[in-house]
Amino acid sequence: MANTEILKKSDYYYDLPEELIAQDPLSDRSSSRLMCLDKENGKLTHHHFYELPDFLRPGDCLVLNNTRVLPARLYGIKKETGAVIEVLLLKRLEDSCWEVLVRPGKKAKPGTVIDFGDGMMTGTVEDILEEGNRKIRFEFKGIFEEILDKLGEMPLPPYIHHKLQDKERYQTVYSKEEGSAAAPTAGLHFTRELLDKISGMGVHEVYVTLHVGLGTFRPVKEENILDHHMHTEFCRIDKEAADEINAARAAGGRIICVGTTSVRTLESLTDEDGIVHAGCKDTDIFIYPGYRFKAADALITNFHLPESTLLMLVSALAGRDNILSAYKEAVKEKYRFFSFGDAMFIS
Repeated sequence: MANTEILKKSDYYYDLPEELIAQDPLSDRSSSRLMCLDKENGKLTHHHFYELPDFLRPGDCLVLNNTRVLPARLYGIKKETGAVIEVLLLKRLEDSCWEVLVRPGKKAKPGTVIDFGDGMMTGTVEDILEEGNRKIRFEFKGIFEEILDKLGEMPLPPYIHHKLQDKERYQTVYSKEEGSAAAPTAGLHFTRELLDKISGMGVHEVYVTLHVGLGTFRPVKEENILDHHMHTEFCRIDKEAADEINAARAAGGRIICVGTTSVRTLESLTDEDGIVHAGCKDTDIFIYPGYRFKAADALITNFHLPESTLLMLVSALAGRDNILSAYKEAVKEKYRFFSFGDAMFIS
């Protein structure tokens, strides 16, 4: 089990100059930089993402999260007063009923009716949920997803201050299953051409689903990280994907996860013998140093926020000292950080 030192939030702090937080995506997805970290010896090398095939081997299995981000940020008008209200969709509870985050919350008491798109859709606040979130029932004519596509904006993380010009740039090229409140950002570096090249090498490409919630950005507030409350996120692996991952592992291939969401999905649906099972669940898995990985051998990931659960996850895989040393080097070399930033391959 992890020792008490690495259970402290402050042991996952690093100093990041604000100018290194990427505000815009690169025009060419695969031209981002790629830091390679050998988790056994801590050795670092510097490359570009389009060079990723050089580090893969035939028989490896690349596990990608095919979730698609909903344009989940809506701006509406409170019918009674004309006040502007921001609504962020978090989780579908029923067909037209959602758990949402509302700003300002004090203007959204139960019974409040909010008008979106000059009457294209209305929402009625039905209940106040945990941590002040609201339950809203939407009324509309037509298909909800089509209305959302017209009215909604991409829910970019709070550290991105620029407006996104192209909604698709916050989607992976293989996004398919709608339901995320944020992108699985490690996948943003892949192009169709790069995926075809990797597949042509004899590397298996397998798709799983985890719908990313805003808990991803929730800061760890407690100094003892074991006191942190993880929010649940829906994940799913189908039988074909589970069988392919298990076959690749049995044949000696590495299981390489694209993004921490793929890691959390695999680790949530793999048994103690390392067998991946088809299924779906709401997972609140929290991975930090001391965790024994059951499925993931390697990871392609972006650079994560200081003191975040995601930084703790990569530290569990590669070792905290290796990760903090790599991040120090990334700052020195002026890598771009967070959602639209550069990538790291931990092998």
